Amino acid sequence: MITLYHCVSARSFRPLWMLEELGVSYELKMLPFPPRFKDRDYLAVNPLGTVPTFLDGDVRMTESAAICQYLAARYAPTTLNVPTDAAHFGAYLDWLHFGEATLTFPQTIVLRYSRFEAPERRLPQAAADYTRWFLARLRAIDAVVSETDFMCAHRFTAADVSVGYALMLAESLTLDVQFPDAVRRYWARLKDRAGFRRAIDVQDAAARAQGVSATPAAGQ
Repeated sequence: MITLYHCVSARSFRPLWMLEELGVSYELKMLPFPPRFKDRDYLAVNPLGTVPTFLDGDVRMTESAAICQYLAARYAPTTLNVPTDAAHFGAYLDWLHFGEATLTFPQTIVLRYSRFEAPERRLPQAAADYTRWFLARLRAIDAVVSETDFMCAHRFTAADVSVGYALMLAESLTLDVQFPDAVRRYWARLKDRAGFRRAIDVQDAAARAQGVSATPAAGQ
């Protein structure tokens, strides 16, 4: 049985969304955000105290994009995966990791210095600079989704889950009002997927059942 440790709408939403798209059985363990401070017992599971932590038998993973890649390959053949011998395999890997390394990273700086740090430690200029950095990098997404519905392979794949979470985080920061039109339409397509809606419903229900705030991590 797969076990996923998750905070509401944190990076761990990527593997949760993947699991719902795949229809795979799993156990969802909800944690308060940030778990390294609010659930010290979790450090025995993940010494960094971050989410996700993903367990599948002897497999243990903590990087959300890597978990998406693992799940797509582990449950292949699935349309979420792009085989290694396919023409779009390189683009698939590139966009899969672009979603975290290029699109999510600058937003974590925005979050830290505009919301998470104590008021006296906040840095409005840093938050503004990294907001511009993030928005500038949307040009790459815009160039693709202006021509096609998804990031690669002419279909929805794990790469869209990775990029989609970065857009979800941006929406929580109200940066979506600055999305280019094609990116806004792309994000609307992703949110309209049944797998995405199930993942939202599942995390909210699990949070309530396990006594965890259903407020997204970015809003806390």
